Amino acid sequence: MKLAFTTEYDGSIFSGFQRQKNADSVQQNIEEALEKITQEKVVINYAGRTDAGVHALSQVFDFTTELERPNKNWIDGINSNLADSVAVTSISRVPDDFHSRYSAIERSYTYVIYNSRSKPLFFGNMSHWDSNKIDQNLLKLQANMFLGTHDFTSFRSSSCNSKNPTKTINMIDVETHDKFIFITIKANAFLHNMVRIMVGTLLDIAKGEINSSVEEILSKKDRSFAGKTLSAKGLFFLGPKYDLKFNIASPIEHLMDRFKK
Repeated sequence: MKLAFTTEYDGSIFSGFQRQKNADSVQQNIEEALEKITQEKVVINYAGRTDAGVHALSQVFDFTTELERPNKNWIDGINSNLADSVAVTSISRVPDDFHSRYSAIERSYTYVIYNSRSKPLFFGNMSHWDSNKIDQNLLKLQANMFLGTHDFTSFRSSSCNSKNPTKTINMIDVETHDKFIFITIKANAFLHNMVRIMVGTLLDIAKGEINSSVEEILSKKDRSFAGKTLSAKGLFFLGPKYDLKFNIASPIEHLMDRFKK
């Protein structure tokens, strides 16, 4: 029997999602919680390897088990053994060939910007602070240039080891609520640091610090032409999308509501 779970976490205290030898990770936290309630050594599959400081609303992980118990017992048991900054939110019974990462057909991220002269006292670990004037009309105009299939070599980190830099952006949306700017991006897949470089470039253009357009920077296929890599703390992994019926819900409205409260 294969079980898949959605989980949310505050990535501030973790070195990232993936297990590491000498640092705390979300994966290690989840696997240790599963070992306590199953009395078995469990290694999970997961939808996305988020970096240190990146948060998630609906990360998905799965594992195989022969243990039968009610869904509520699974969720309550795991959560009682997790760190306070991690929580399992739902469970689904999935086909044996399901894989959280390889079965995903789309992934979504939102980057949160706090645009104000004063720093965000209560959201400092969950947003990127920019005190400069941002031309939001230009920001939206440039963002639309990312739509479609492109070579994103200009928008990948130097340490990215992906063999194929071509990705398809299915949706990009810019919304503003008071001092917060939310940039949401949906794509078939992402390169390392791709979202943070995309948003950093958009901000640099909207502030007049880069005179080239997104279209021109894409055509250069050279990282040096793009903007800054923004901090990880403003990035939220909203979750993957699958072709099968799956108990996952991570609309951007849920994230916005947390910042508006």
